[in-house]
Amino acid sequence: MGSSKSETIEAANRALLVDGDLDAVDQFFSDGYVAHVTGQDLRGGHAAIREVLQATRKAFPELEVTVEILLEGDDRVAWQRLHRGAHQAAYGGFPGSGREVVWRDLVVSRFDGDRIAEEWVVTDLAERLLRSRKG
Repeated sequence: MGSSKSETIEAANRALLVDGDLDAVDQFFSDGYVAHVTGQDLRGGHAAIREVLQATRKAFPELEVTVEILLEGDDRVAWQRLHRGAHQAAYGGFPGSGREVVWRDLVVSRFDGDRIAEEWVVTDLAERLLRSRKG
């Protein structure tokens, strides 16, 4: 892994979202990982992460991801991620449209040692999927 928490964030996004290396989940996330995503808590550790990643990569098989680090503290990193990809399969109740969807996540990641233990995420994905259906 990278020598800084910011490098870990960048490496995790590259390995998991771009390369689709789901075996790398254990390397980047703690066993008890929890995500707080726009009002919902995602629990279930590594299995839950893999499930979300598989669904994302199925719906957006050639996803492009850009990470911008905003601030790094002792145990937290604030960052944003820009996604761009053609929506090829159902995702979150939205059928695949074949259209390009661009969305942004704003994330604060809390680390326990060198692995991500908890994240707070705000995303505009649902809004962007709705817009893509309207043409």
